[in-house]
Amino acid sequence: MQRGREKPGPCTNPCAIAIGGLLEVLARPWTMHILYILSTNGPTRFGALRRQVEGISSRVLTQRLRGLEEKGIVYREYEPTIPPAVTYGITKRMKDIKQVLDELSRLAQAWHQEDVAEAPAVEDKPRSRRPQESRPQASRPEASRAGSPSHLTS
Repeated sequence: MQRGREKPGPCTNPCAIAIGGLLEVLARPWTMHILYILSTNGPTRFGALRRQVEGISSRVLTQRLRGLEEKGIVYREYEPTIPPAVTYGITKRMKDIKQVLDELSRLAQAWHQEDVAEAPAVEDKPRSRRPQESRPQASRPEASRAGSPSHLTS
């Protein structure tokens, strides 16, 4: 047993517990993308939202939206039409987070511009190649070269 090291007990700091709960919801894959689209585009029907969040499956989108609805971050509006119209939008609670999302968006755009500006400089650098002897050589039987043109078998 090591001295001076104790296992941390349960968190008793109310602020840490609160931020942990919020991050548990927001840090799930696709969640921030969904919230960003809803906060910038306004209320959106399920199908349109699925198309705007490229790469997400209907199943995962449904799971994320249900979790966000349970936490009071998004609302779900169901219209019993044929076909049924299901629209999602952000609640007042989410509008409080919108400022954070806007700041993250600004930061993401700035970083993207930096990356694009640096991209040509990265491509201009010569690529280091491994020494020839470190690459495994494929052994070719001499019989397979018999019918090949001389310019290919040097």
